[in-house]
Amino acid sequence: MVRETSFSASQLILPLFVTHGRGVRRPISSLPGHFQLSVDQLIKEAGTLKRLGIPAVLLFGIPHRKDAVGSEAYAASGIVQQAVRALKDKMPELVVITDLCFCEYTDHGHCGVLRKNRGGSDVDNDATLNLIRKTAVVQAEAGADFVAPSGMMDGCVGAIREALDRNGREETGILGYSAKFASVFYGPFREAAGSTPKFGDRKTYQMDPANGREALREILEDVAQGADLVMVKPALAYLDVIARAKPLLGPPLVAYNVSGEYAMVKAAERAGWIENSGRAAFEILTSIRRAGADLIVTYHAIEVAEQLAREDWISS
Repeated sequence: MVRETSFSASQLILPLFVTHGRGVRRPISSLPGHFQLSVDQLIKEAGTLKRLGIPAVLLFGIPHRKDAVGSEAYAASGIVQQAVRALKDKMPELVVITDLCFCEYTDHGHCGVLRKNRGGSDVDNDATLNLIRKTAVVQAEAGADFVAPSGMMDGCVGAIREALDRNGREETGILGYSAKFASVFYGPFREAAGSTPKFGDRKTYQMDPANGREALREILEDVAQGADLVMVKPALAYLDVIARAKPLLGPPLVAYNVSGEYAMVKAAERAGWIENSGRAAFEILTSIRRAGADLIVTYHAIEVAEQLAREDWISS
């Protein structure tokens, strides 16, 4: 009765990985309980979400082939576009958020178009923005409710808003990956999406983990450019950023409880170091809500929603 912080399944967003084929349900070794799914299997998974009251998914695509400019990301027949159309056909009420990055689609594993420099290669921000605009429109035309530019390219939210509005997609929202840090906690995701960089790292376009004030500036800049939702990623090591950002915001604040955070809990349970990963997940997600997040992207979504449905949280 006097509990200060609570949450419900309606505040959870489940990340899902979709791939080509039929009947594909390929386990992801570093993310126990998660799979690379073909579209038909994705539809079945979405049925579970409906039963549990989880309102939204965040889709990541695994393409047939990769190239230097990630062309399947913005192809009308790209795997994410196929998945969006199928989901909206079967479950129009499901909120579908599409990842808008190129690391899964490029043969070099970086988040945009490369250019040569004296040290080798790095990502060309402005050339990448052109492809981000194109991808956003294609995803919106497929039926995405929100597009989510996760590559941390400067000016991407404004570029997407302009492209969507110019193409008659004013109703499509933008989830800005506004404060995405260059984190060690993304490893399992990179296995799941096949997106490990072939060289170098992403520190030139993701944020320095030491910079809290810069994170707040980045968040407010995305709001000014038209973001409908803003995100802090990862969540656990950046609860202070969530707490500091929340009072500054009008749009809802999203936190991403990322793959490495999930994998650590599951590994500790397998080793017998914690007694129950579901209860640990509930405690972690409560801390993220307590810090100020309105919505949480988490790989724990299904197991936590099942606990909520059973009201196991009362005794936890």
